[in-house]
Amino acid sequence: MNTDPVAMGIVAGAAVIIIAIVGVRFAGRLGVPGLLLYLLIGVALGLLFPDVGVEDPGLAVILGYSALILILAQGGLTTPWTQLRPVLWPSLALATVGVAVSIAVVAVPLIWLAGLDTRLALILASVVAATDAAAVFSVLRRVNVVPRLRTLLEGEAGFNDAPVVVVVTLLATSSITAEPWLIPVLVLLELIGGAAIGIALGFAARWIMPRIALPAVGLYPIAALTFVVASYGVALLAHTSGFMAVYVAAVILGSSQNLPHRRSVLGFSDGLGWIAEIGLFVMLGLLADPARLPQSLGVALVAVLAVTFLGRPLAALVSLIPFRLPKRYVAFTSVAGLRGAVPIVFAAIPLGLGMPGAEIVFDATFILVFVLTAVQTPTLPWIARRLGVEAAERSGDLDVDVAPLDEMHAVVMGFDLPRSSGLAGMFVRELGLPEGAAVSLVIRDQRASVPDAETRLRAGDRLVVVAAEGCRADTERRLRALDRAGRLAGWRGEQGD
Repeated sequence: MNTDPVAMGIVAGAAVIIIAIVGVRFAGRLGVPGLLLYLLIGVALGLLFPDVGVEDPGLAVILGYSALILILAQGGLTTPWTQLRPVLWPSLALATVGVAVSIAVVAVPLIWLAGLDTRLALILASVVAATDAAAVFSVLRRVNVVPRLRTLLEGEAGFNDAPVVVVVTLLATSSITAEPWLIPVLVLLELIGGAAIGIALGFAARWIMPRIALPAVGLYPIAALTFVVASYGVALLAHTSGFMAVYVAAVILGSSQNLPHRRSVLGFSDGLGWIAEIGLFVMLGLLADPARLPQSLGVALVAVLAVTFLGRPLAALVSLIPFRLPKRYVAFTSVAGLRGAVPIVFAAIPLGLGMPGAEIVFDATFILVFVLTAVQTPTLPWIARRLGVEAAERSGDLDVDVAPLDEMHAVVMGFDLPRSSGLAGMFVRELGLPEGAAVSLVIRDQRASVPDAETRLRAGDRLVVVAAEGCRADTERRLRALDRAGRLAGWRGEQGD
């Protein structure tokens, strides 16, 4: 058996990932968004090594879906329910009503000005209506935007993949003139079914994870991701939206305060998300045919202008008006609809089905993503400042990490004190922890010390607290209450829930 091709493939894949990781480090200095860099790497590889190109669009769609599952899982695990809940309905409105408005508005100039037939115009309008979870999660978490607005856009990106993939698949496989009213009905049923499965598996994971005693810390992240990924498969078997199930399950599991080894779980999912993001963009760059792209420049230009100046602004306006959000929020939403790998993956669906004219849809989508990524991403910080949606400072919340000590019926909890923490300045004797809990270590400036009653806490400290299982919840509530209200927590009625 000749293993040389396998070895060469491993070396080439490792080299691409290393180049991508190192390149992102310097991409910001060159003014090139990291996501755009990944696409350029894929295109360059396809030109330099034609034999490594992705020839099968169907395979590209499968790999793209797999990467998107990991990206959605990472985004959901790091989106607390307490932040998503206030903007849940606006996010869902953007992901459903906003998508419908964008499709209807963008399809018209594609038919009249670009000369596309109705079905191709609707498919192209649909694939570019979806914002990209990879782009939104990676870009907006580096732009200092007010948390409520950032979570609104992240929720939209997490939810809108589900309706768009249903619409694109239906348009590419059936006639749009035969009972078109079925499309919104099917979309709604798939979303509801996917959400129900995500809720069920998310809460099942929340109940099981703290109760399993695994022999190694590294198994907890694998178990957590397995529950989330399994929700996609269960949803598909039930003929509902797998993407909706994944995102909902991840949000529910990630929001659990009892999730063991939280930092390990989030770190593992973050690493997988980066790998999926790099691999997805590079693969789509390989799928593109640079020699064919100029033929779709006219269609792509019409699509760029229609999405930027008509589709996205009207989608944001119509979707968010009922919720009476500040005008500056609506304005930023209208320009922050980031497109990335997801529209290209969806554009590969009709390509893989061999639909006539699918090359135009794919090439125009690729050009649109390339242009919008190059223009939007670098300008978002400036736009946020001009619209007044830039956050003054991210003080953060009390960060908690929990590790079970199964044989001792106790847990070790790590508490990171943010800058604005009410715990800063308090003495250990003032904490009033429940019986059975004690501060065992204070880590400050990377140095650990055993505190006494007169040790004074500072912002940035990390507290290591050991607590019996019976008082774990009360200990966390007490520290959260002090974090929010300081010494006056009891007087203010703060319970730390």
